[in-house]
Amino acid sequence: MSGHSKWHNIQKTKGAADAKRSAIFTKVAKEIIVAVKTGGSGDPNNNSRLATVIAKAKSVNMPNDNIKRTIEKALGANNTDNYENVVYEGYGPCGVAVIVEALTDNRQRTAPEVRHYFDKYGGNLGATGCVSWSFDRKGVIIIDNEDGDLDEDTVMMDALDCGAADFVPEEGCFTVYTEPDECGKVATALEEKGYVFASAQVEMVPQNYVKLTNDGDIKNMEKLIDMLEDNDDVQNVYHNWDQD
Repeated sequence: MSGHSKWHNIQKTKGAADAKRSAIFTKVAKEIIVAVKTGGSGDPNNNSRLATVIAKAKSVNMPNDNIKRTIEKALGANNTDNYENVVYEGYGPCGVAVIVEALTDNRQRTAPEVRHYFDKYGGNLGATGCVSWSFDRKGVIIIDNEDGDLDEDTVMMDALDCGAADFVPEEGCFTVYTEPDECGKVATALEEKGYVFASAQVEMVPQNYVKLTNDGDIKNMEKLIDMLEDNDDVQNVYHNWDQD
């Protein structure tokens, strides 16, 4: 999604996200557990992946106590959670590229469900690498400026001083891009300067976009995204549908 589209998508889904807050926290908790186990540390200063996930957790208003408890759980000797990173790639209506990132303890459950969604809503699941070549992995931090209270030059200088790779002012927000491993570090530095994020995470950013003009295709694409995002195993859904 482009930054502008992403901002409007955040606004549109905020009410739904509030209603599904428990499910969102559960998904983020999974990411924290995996980040701790793969990074070998519960200290975000020594685990860049964990730092990035903590930034994401804060952007969805996950309480600090929840974050701390999840890290302690992951470090516990009796923790048996064993989630596997799985990435699915495919096409939505009219060739819209879609990447689905999942954390699952059962591939035999997750893969058929994801394939079913693609088939049902006018798309098809493809082979690994079929669309990921047209995306770039970046840290993406969205700073709300819908009220216009923030000065563009000040935010830009602060972002660059904090280690941002790029800064893009857009309607209602500022989008800060970072190197993937620097997302958590940059987000923490910006947070210390008083900034609040609408979103902060590592994302797959499309290099180009597909415009849908048919109402049926638009409806199917919306349903495909909704079904994927509602799946308990799916963590993130990325696509190159131009929603502007």
